[in-house]
Amino acid sequence: MPSNTIRQDFPILARTLGQGKKLIYLDSAATSQKPSQVIDAMNMYYRTVNANVHRGIHTLAEEATEVYESARKKIARFVGVGDERQIIFTRNTSESINIIAKSWGRAHLQAGDLVLLTEMEHHSNIVPWYMLRDEREVEIQFIRMTADGRLDMDHYDALLTLNPKLVAFTHVSNVLGTVNPAKSIVDKAHRAGATVVIDGAQSVPHLSVGIEKLDADFYAFSAHKMCGPTGIGVLYGKRELLESMPAFLGGGDMIKKVTFDGFKVNELPYKFEAGTPAIAEAIGFGAAVDYLSSIGMEQVFDHERALTAYGYDALSAIKGLKLLGPDAANRSGVLSFTIEGIHPHDIAQLLDEDGIAVRAGHHCAMPLHEKLAIPASSRASLYIYNKEEEIDALVKGLIKVIEVFK
Repeated sequence: MPSNTIRQDFPILARTLGQGKKLIYLDSAATSQKPSQVIDAMNMYYRTVNANVHRGIHTLAEEATEVYESARKKIARFVGVGDERQIIFTRNTSESINIIAKSWGRAHLQAGDLVLLTEMEHHSNIVPWYMLRDEREVEIQFIRMTADGRLDMDHYDALLTLNPKLVAFTHVSNVLGTVNPAKSIVDKAHRAGATVVIDGAQSVPHLSVGIEKLDADFYAFSAHKMCGPTGIGVLYGKRELLESMPAFLGGGDMIKKVTFDGFKVNELPYKFEAGTPAIAEAIGFGAAVDYLSSIGMEQVFDHERALTAYGYDALSAIKGLKLLGPDAANRSGVLSFTIEGIHPHDIAQLLDEDGIAVRAGHHCAMPLHEKLAIPASSRASLYIYNKEEEIDALVKGLIKVIEVFK
């Protein structure tokens, strides 16, 4: 993949920091950078089409509705969904999972029902279920990890004998980079009679994901981790499930009729999209999908796999550094690590002085860090615009950090 050509599409990568240090952005698992094509598409809306959607018959309103809904269709095709009405626009992955918990969960889970999560979940796929547990007294158990940061499938099989009602798991870990065997997890859950929720925030930007082939009941992901804008995400649900769920928010557009006696909800997807939506963001999301499609997700995956292997070997050679998670062949472009005797915040601060942006902390995965018996970790995360020279700079920077502290 011509990474230098791709880098030219991202204006921010030309920025220099501090004492003339060129930006090396290694924090795409938190949010990716945006290409000019996405920025231009959003500017086009505000400059030439700006109007509300679904509410007017004048030219601007019709044009805005057309580009807004065309984005939904693009996204559906991109993730392997045949009916775009199953693509619900939300603010982000967190809101998508909250809708599932508070709408589907309240309607289908009762006291004593078992919900299975994994030890590697992001808070967004833990806290909503804790909130439902506090409200409905459902039971929550966690599928254990193996020592190398993969799911313990034997433990999963054992938990399935307890007849869980729901299995919710991350497709790709935002800390370990572990790519979980989603199809196998889904099939086993369905055989046990459980509904399945997949957190795809870290998978859709990096893998070719066919949601309908996976047979997921619900799937959630965000635009901002896949070259799109912040403030918009997607909740996919099987049609029969979405239609059976009560509306989550009340207001404009989610209704078909309102009288002095009550209301009737709108059809999908508008049933779950109350109020004026994030129109420019949806258009930007569609442009991001166009951009990634023009590259090809197989190329994205191959580029990241090669870069991850290069980074894994380079970081593994640093004395005192411990990489978290599985080997390079079983992870996405996430390289989380600790260095003996040095706090991750200090690592990130010193790297920043050299223009290198990495993440430090618990990465919204406190239980996982508790499992690993560490308070925090450093994380370098890779994407389509990164190259080997930036890994080399990271290694040089980390060696400098070690020298400073030791």
